[in-house]
Amino acid sequence: MERREFCKKSLLSSAALMAAPLISKANLLDPFAIKDSIPLMGNRFVTLCIMIRTTPWEVSRDVKLLNRDESFAHTLKVVRDLRETFSKNNPEGRLTWGFTLNALEDKRPNYSDIRKYVAECQRLFGDEVSYFPGYFPAMYLPRERINREMSEAIQIISDIVGGGYRPKAIMGGFLSANNLAYLAEKENIHVAHGVIWSQHEIDGGGADGSPSYPYYPSKEHFCKPAQGKNDFIDCVNLDGWSVDFLNARVSGGIRGTTPFNGAASRRGVGPIETYGDWGLEIGHESVMHTQSIHFDRGFELNGFGWIPNIWEAALVKIPERNNWDETFALRALEKWVGSTVKRWPEVKFVTFGEYGEIWRKHYRDNNEWNYRFEEKGLGIGNSWGNEEIRWFMNKNFRLATVRDWHKNTLEKVIDFTRYDLPAKEPKDPSPERPIKDWSLMNRINQKELRSQDKPILLNELNIEEKELIAKYYPELFS
Repeated sequence: MERREFCKKSLLSSAALMAAPLISKANLLDPFAIKDSIPLMGNRFVTLCIMIRTTPWEVSRDVKLLNRDESFAHTLKVVRDLRETFSKNNPEGRLTWGFTLNALEDKRPNYSDIRKYVAECQRLFGDEVSYFPGYFPAMYLPRERINREMSEAIQIISDIVGGGYRPKAIMGGFLSANNLAYLAEKENIHVAHGVIWSQHEIDGGGADGSPSYPYYPSKEHFCKPAQGKNDFIDCVNLDGWSVDFLNARVSGGIRGTTPFNGAASRRGVGPIETYGDWGLEIGHESVMHTQSIHFDRGFELNGFGWIPNIWEAALVKIPERNNWDETFALRALEKWVGSTVKRWPEVKFVTFGEYGEIWRKHYRDNNEWNYRFEEKGLGIGNSWGNEEIRWFMNKNFRLATVRDWHKNTLEKVIDFTRYDLPAKEPKDPSPERPIKDWSLMNRINQKELRSQDKPILLNELNIEEKELIAKYYPELFS
């Protein structure tokens, strides 16, 4: 199919034509330019990635954790419908497209058409085209192989988009400190989705222990913020999904007697655990509740708010949890984006790379950021309505407390992860011998998997610990 005919039939549909006049002349002259620089402070950001793959959780060409052919679910129409639904109530929004290696190289016509379409989206709308090795590369592949395949994928993407294009961020899922340093030093890429916050005993692996907002990782461990110049990696590490902080306390998930009283550690803004489990209306309550943690009180505490989210293109045709029809995922996407823009009209939908660079411009190291979050539970699932959780995160530690605000009980510490202590990642895994848990757990961890993780009162911490916390938050002991 000729390029002109392809664009006419696939890209410049009615929704795309509506959005096209919003593209500035400068962007048409410089297709890789991002619109006027946006400051971090005073803004609310959403970063959405749509994942394109050939099988679920494929971390490399031949390493497929679930060997189910999903080519039938990846069509030009599916991808175009997702992009147009995204832009319907959000015409200036930009998103990230994350391709696995197989999806970048697959010669079947549907994947070829998708790649052409996404390249046009990059040129017309400023979307990001990135590499996404299936969430779990760190758990299944040696570090050197991940590095090599990232470079291969970046070159393929450059060839697909043309004009010298390179992604600003890599969508890694879980990436080791070595991988993040490689991106910064060898590929001159300084942003990566390299951690999935709080994920533990889910799917192909997990790693609890990191901050939930951006940070520069340490050479010791990708969950640990760098403590100084000697262990500093100049690659901003980003989460992939915002989750309800109360939901995140469990490891894995616990089935309930109904869909509404089970425990799902990944429930927040992701479509599977929200819209999939609870339907469009109640699932939407979970999504908006989670976003409000960051865009309302979190915005007041931190000066900005951020929601990361990842949707798999396959969800349109492959139902998760419930037997939804082929319009369900699109209706959910429209509901989420439209409601977000309506409630927070100034929200910025930007790419992962763009957001990471905005954060990197504001924070040159880990010394200044100091994140705080407060949440009262939604009252459904394990987001208990009587519980209030507070998180405190800085370069030296993360601390979480929970109390029963109905009974006005004292706060108990449920997590105290110290970043000022030495940390070490696991050795290289292999597809035959994966290492599925890369968590950074020391003093107390929110999952309560060890005897030492039993919640305690703040005053039950030892003197050294209380002094460390008081340097940042003296009001906790007043």
